[in-house]
Amino acid sequence: MTESGGRAWDVPADVYQDAANIIDLAIQGDRKGVVDTLDAVVDRGGVRGAYDLACCLAATLVGDSTPGGFAALDFPGIDEVAYDARWVARFVSAYANADAPTGEALFGAAMADGQLSTCLISLAGSTGATIQRRGLDS
Repeated sequence: MTESGGRAWDVPADVYQDAANIIDLAIQGDRKGVVDTLDAVVDRGGVRGAYDLACCLAATLVGDSTPGGFAALDFPGIDEVAYDARWVARFVSAYANADAPTGEALFGAAMADGQLSTCLISLAGSTGATIQRRGLDS
C-alpha cells in the first residue's frame, strides 16, 4: 500500500491478515466475528491500526482494475442513505483517488460522530459482498 506521494506505508503484516479474516467473516455473515476482530485490531493498533485496516479493505474493494480518472465523493441521492453507506462510498472514493487527507478526515468525522464501528462493519460487508460478486462473475 502506498501514500498519495508514492511512499510505502509501514503497515504491519498482521493488518493484512486481519483484513483477510474480516473479509472471510463478512462473507460467512458472521457479524459478531467481524466486530470482535475489529475490536482486536483497535486494541492492538489503536486508531492507526483501524485506519490501516480500513485502507486494506478499501484497496480490496477497489481491486486492481480500476478505471483511470476521478472517483466522485458524492452521488445522486447519497444524502438520503444511512450514515455508514455514505461514509463507505466516500471513503472508498477517497481511497480510489489516492486522497489521503479526505480519507483521514472522513475517518476522523466517523470517530467524532460515534459511527466508526458501524462504518467499518459496513465497509467489511461491502468488501465481502464485492469479493463474492467477483467470484460469481469469474
